[in-house]
Amino acid sequence: MAPAGEKKNILKRLDAGEVVIGDGGFVFALEKRGYVKAGPWTPEAAAEHPEAVRQLHREFLRAGSNVMQTFTFYASDDKLENRGQTLSFTGRQINEAACDLAREVANEGDALVAGGVSQTPAYLSGKTEEEVKAIFIKQIDVFVQKNVDFLIAEWYGPDILNSMHAVCADIVGINCHFDPETCVKTVKLMKEGVEKAGLKAHYMSQPLAFHTPDCGCQGFIDLPEFPFGLEPRILTRMDMHKYAREAYNAGIRYIGGCCGFEPYHIRALAEELEAERGCLPAGSEKHGSWGSGLSLHTKPWVRARARRDYWEKLKPASGRPFCPSMSTPDSWGVTKGHADLMQQKEATSKEQLEALFDKASQGH
Repeated sequence: MAPAGEKKNILKRLDAGEVVIGDGGFVFALEKRGYVKAGPWTPEAAAEHPEAVRQLHREFLRAGSNVMQTFTFYASDDKLENRGQTLSFTGRQINEAACDLAREVANEGDALVAGGVSQTPAYLSGKTEEEVKAIFIKQIDVFVQKNVDFLIAEWYGPDILNSMHAVCADIVGINCHFDPETCVKTVKLMKEGVEKAGLKAHYMSQPLAFHTPDCGCQGFIDLPEFPFGLEPRILTRMDMHKYAREAYNAGIRYIGGCCGFEPYHIRALAEELEAERGCLPAGSEKHGSWGSGLSLHTKPWVRARARRDYWEKLKPASGRPFCPSMSTPDSWGVTKGHADLMQQKEATSKEQLEALFDKASQGH
């Protein structure tokens, strides 16, 4: 076990030119495993089912992750009590438990702990700056007391240059809502803007593990398949090799994932960048790179697939003959301050749902 104090911090690693591999998506992974409720997407599992959260951290660590991000997405008090949700744990208890789990697993390797902070319903409801700050401070106080190594702020506004001036962010980038191709292109544009302004930063990318070429401006939540029909869009491990290489070539050195990313996706990132990182993760012990392990298969036609060029050229079929390759995303135009986004402690009423069903059937 490596004591946390002996580890290089995130900036020393990036300043030295190291590639930092992030972790994957906890919310979607734990929802599929039965520990997160789709809809609120809140992280009470950190306190309610710590063994599940701990195991997923360990799988990401084994796959090559250098950072254990606390499972604290949507762990602000206002989100935890939004729309009739009642929990047995307070926001503080959830945040504390998440920090402890991330640190426990990080200390099993050379990983760091990042505290995750996200948007709140209070912000989307148009609450005052003071009210929103008070909610954030409660969560960040826990991160400070638990001595996390750094913070990741997710789902914030697009004006990255003003944000950098205001808070002196050392690492900037994109996470969630869009696929790797879109995110890498966007980080390239951010990099150009930062350099044009005479600023310096490190760059990170943590995209979805879903193909989203047909998304609107709000990303995958506008797709009709969100959230229960997204599986046909999942990136293969070969897609992940391509993402890792393109991100690296774009100058991105913190490379990870968000919703949909499973440990095998993270392992593919680490394997693609083996030469740059100088190592393979423990999870590669049972995985032949580019299908090399298939040389042990009993069937000759499967053994014939034990080569990189086969998998790089493969165009995977969906097996769904009557399904389209693209969808038409919803475009409701609902954003911060809209009545439909207003926070309420009461459960969504039958009348409120019927109004939404009506709006959907009429094309918004």
